[in-house]
Amino acid sequence: MSLAYLAQDVTTTAKGYGAIGYGLAAIGPGIGVGIVVGKAIEGMVRQPEMAGQVRTTMFLGIAFTEALALIGLVAGFIF
Repeated sequence: MSLAYLAQDVTTTAKGYGAIGYGLAAIGPGIGVGIVVGKAIEGMVRQPEMAGQVRTTMFLGIAFTEALALIGLVAGFIF
């Protein structure tokens, strides 16, 4: 085996692990967004007069949860 072949193989393997790592990192935020939206809808149904405030809070929760997915993406590129 040549050294160039080994370097290419290591690079390809590292890219594969990065994709797997990001896939695993996206599971948590995906579940979190589902829970946030579900609970917000439940709250809007129970108290329709608070729908505006609940919606605003829901979007903030989604933004913070999606930040975790972006951190996972960056970590995948770093490692």
